[in-house]
Formats: sequence, structure tokens, C-alpha cells
Amino acid sequence: MTVIETIGVAEPAGNPPAPGMIWIPGGTFQMGSDGHYPEEAPVHTVSVDGFWIDRTTVTNRQFGRFVAKTGYVTEAERSPDPADYPGARPELLVPASTVFVAPAHRVDMSNPYNWWTYVPGADWRHPQGPGSSIKKRPDHPVVHVTWADVQAYARWAGKQLPSEAEWEFAARGGLDGAPYAWGDTFNPDGRWMANTWQGEFPYLNTMDDGHRGTAPVGSFPPNGYGLLDMIGNVWEWTDDWYQAHRVPSHACCAVDNPRGGDRAASHDPSTPGVSIARKVMKGGSHLCSPNYCRRYRPAARMPQPVDTATSHLGFRCIVRSPDTPDVIRHG
Repeated sequence: MTVIETIGVAEPAGNPPAPGMIWIPGGTFQMGSDGHYPEEAPVHTVSVDGFWIDRTTVTNRQFGRFVAKTGYVTEAERSPDPADYPGARPELLVPASTVFVAPAHRVDMSNPYNWWTYVPGADWRHPQGPGSSIKKRPDHPVVHVTWADVQAYARWAGKQLPSEAEWEFAARGGLDGAPYAWGDTFNPDGRWMANTWQGEFPYLNTMDDGHRGTAPVGSFPPNGYGLLDMIGNVWEWTDDWYQAHRVPSHACCAVDNPRGGDRAASHDPSTPGVSIARKVMKGGSHLCSPNYCRRYRPAARMPQPVDTATSHLGFRCIVRSPDTPDVIRHG
């Protein structure tokens, strides 16, 4: 583990472009991991330019302000267009979203439908479905937001979504090569550093960290850049289309790749009849556990269909310098 050497402007002139944003100086780091899940490999060198990033994920209070100002209706609150889902059963073409529901006992871990349920009436205001509410959770991260929803919020706020490389660089908090955002040990000295699952997923949560489900933002220590909840609590959308890591064809040579990647390459090859693009989500969530999903690390990554909202996925925004090139430098 080493400290990332920054490049560019360490502290920009002027105030943050919006309240609650932190400046991340540009730098070069080792992205990915060779010691965990295959989609995180290979480790490769990436450089990013400096940017501002939200200190926390966007909360219910902040998203509610956006909705009140604009009248925006999220995708989970709308009925899907039957033309977009040929052959879908009519009962599925209703306003709905995907909700984690803990089973009462051990289940077949190869089938995620044992704990994920498509719930009519679930949306950002009703995270567990009809009858649930966010009235007592204004400072919890907003969930049940699709890619279109987070784009709409970012445009309204005058911000952008981070690339995968920008997000991972920020999550590492200045530590290069550490498995976790805070160092080499998952819970140093018995201290819980992020909102994850304790016990046996998906049926037994001992809540050793004090939380079942999402936690209010800032419930755990900040990373080295002062950012909160980059790991755990909720997964976070990024701007990149999901695909294998983009690396140089020759180790000696730096390569400039367009930020964002290739939309067509993001489709799931195991479902050729379903042409839904996927974005990279990062950071893990309160459902990540040692016995199922050890993705409570900066290098972890998962594909997320752009039309799918869930009860464990949120986002945060960034603001780039106007002269930031539209590339991620690999080399």
C-alpha cells in the first residue's frame, strides 16, 4: 500500500461549485484488483484529472428538492412502454421497482430471485413498496433511481456523473493498492468502517454495525479525502458503459481512451435476446457480506441495466474542470 502521488492542482482557487463538494486532485493510480473477482482484473495504471465530488451520496432530501422544483417523475413511478419489452406479462408493465426481501431461512445462493422481488408501487418515496415511507429517512441515500433519473438530477444540479476511474480514484482516499478505502483490514480493531451485512446473507443480519438496510449518510468514518460512504450503504452509478477494463495493448505505451466506453459492448452476452445497455456501478452496499458478495472495496464493480432501479443503488455527482479532456489515460 502506498500513498497516491497527486498531479495538477492540489487545491483549486475559489469556492466549491456547489455546497458539500470536495476537491480531488488529479493523480495516477493502480486501478482494479487481481486478487478478488475476475471482472476487476487486471490491475492497470490510470491517470485522472482533478475534479469536485459530492461528499455524500444524494439523499432523499436533496432528491426531493429536485422533484419539487422540476416535477420530475422517476422511471419506477411510470408504467413501462410495452413496445420496449415485447412479450412481457401485463402485470409486470406497471410502476414498480426491485426490492430486497430477506428470506426466513437459508436459500439457494445461485438464484438471486430468492431475495430480490419486483414490487409494484416501490419507488424512491416508498423504498420497500406501498406503505413504506422516507419521512423519517431524509438523510438516507435516495434509491430506486435508474440511469435516466440520475442523469436528470445531475443536469438540474449543473453536475455530471463520475467515470469509473474517477469514482475509484476518489474512493481510495489517497491509498494506492489497499484493498479497502481505509487500508488493509476490513474492520480494524473491531471497528466497522462501512454499512455492510454482518451474519449470513441473505437471511440473517446480526446488525453488528448498527444498521439494517440503508443508513443515514455520514454514519461511518470518512476516507482520506473526507468522502463519506464511498464503500457500502448503497452501490453508486458511474458514467461508464460496462465492459472489461480498458488497458494498453503494450505495457510500455500510454493510451488515451474515450471516457465512458462502448455502449454496444455493455450488453449482457448471456442474454442475446435482451438488448439493454448496462453501466458500471461501484462501492458495494449494505447487502455485501463475506459469505456472498465481498464487493465492499474500491476496485469492485458490477454491471447495472440502465432501465433497472433497486433498493440498494444510489449515486453521487461530480463537477469537472471545463478543460478536462474527454479521455481516461491508461498506461
